[in-house]
Amino acid sequence: MSANAEVPMGGAAADRAKIATGPIYLILWTMCGAHFLNDMLQSLISAIFPILKDSYHLDFTQIGILALAFQITASLFQPAIGMYTDKHPTPWALAVGMGSTLIGLLLLGTAGSYYALMFAAAMVGTGSAIFHPEGSRVVRMASGGKLGTAQSIFQVGGNFGQASGPLLAAFVIVPLGQHGVVWFALVAILAMVVLMWIGRWYAERVRIEGKRARAGAGEGAPDLTRGRVIFIISILLLMMFSKSFYTSSLSTFYTFYLMGKFNVTLQESQLYLFLYMASVAAGVYFGGPLGDRFGRKYIIWFSILGALPFTLALPYANLFWSAALTVIIGFIMSSSLSQIVVYAMELSPKRTGMLTGLFLGFAFGMSGLAAVALGRLADATSLDLVYKVCSYTPAIGILCWFLPELAQIRKVTR
Repeated sequence: MSANAEVPMGGAAADRAKIATGPIYLILWTMCGAHFLNDMLQSLISAIFPILKDSYHLDFTQIGILALAFQITASLFQPAIGMYTDKHPTPWALAVGMGSTLIGLLLLGTAGSYYALMFAAAMVGTGSAIFHPEGSRVVRMASGGKLGTAQSIFQVGGNFGQASGPLLAAFVIVPLGQHGVVWFALVAILAMVVLMWIGRWYAERVRIEGKRARAGAGEGAPDLTRGRVIFIISILLLMMFSKSFYTSSLSTFYTFYLMGKFNVTLQESQLYLFLYMASVAAGVYFGGPLGDRFGRKYIIWFSILGALPFTLALPYANLFWSAALTVIIGFIMSSSLSQIVVYAMELSPKRTGMLTGLFLGFAFGMSGLAAVALGRLADATSLDLVYKVCSYTPAIGILCWFLPELAQIRKVTR
């Protein structure tokens, strides 16, 4: 099926009927691939932290600030961009965002100072801020009503992209050094070409709908008071905080933890990090269909609180069990990523961009702040203590008790 095949030549009624026929898997899997390329490039930042630490004689706090420079731009810009594009669909924004990432990569590979590295990381973060809200809008347009499945297809591409970062670092960046990042500019150019094609489909879909495309416009939403919606979103943000805080400890400091505690090499530590990130991707992929079938609330609950026994055990495990536990933790905790986003979308279907930007931006921001806070704690004490402190954060999952089942609310309010 091609993108053009989705545009019939009949009137508006025929166009709308065609839109409702079901998921457009060509678009969904293309967006999955684009998300893979986008997040693969972004993952290079954290993947080369050990190289930058040695080359620039950085401490853990400075490493955390680099992570913050990337994540804070993504977190602050995403809701604003999503809010704007909810009212003014921007089909070419995806390619423009990738252009920002391209500039950041070129700067990252050639930077001669710490401040230049911070600016490069911020440029990559800006690209992420543009890509994710608009990417989620395209995916919702192509979902055919299977929102959890569509989001999982989209998100799993990003997670596999993040998982590839350690492999690229181990086999490309480590041998070539910091300047090896420049070669990945070719990948960014390829991604821009793909996103230009997606932009054409997006623009045509807006034309078919015959209005300012608000992803989910016209869909029913639960009849909840403003205060109730704010309360539910607050709980969802706390769930995202718990996930982001803990996963930041792994994505930023896990390689240092393994090298310091178990004396593994840099390349070996990158392979262990890849195992963790691959389990995250698997959890994202399977979490969406499970949420569509069994209910988003229960997948979110299991994803946060269910990881607690394993996070508590991790600081006391040997190398083998550390690897095994992080794989289990990654799979469980990531299974709710798409469910939290879709749950929020179902509260207000006409604000897809803003809500996606809010939650993903919040996740980026919390990860960045956590990286700085945990870096300072590691400098003052040890990484062992960092993982002991972080091990309790999944206990926040108990608050899922207060999340309503949206399907039940719809039955009551009809």
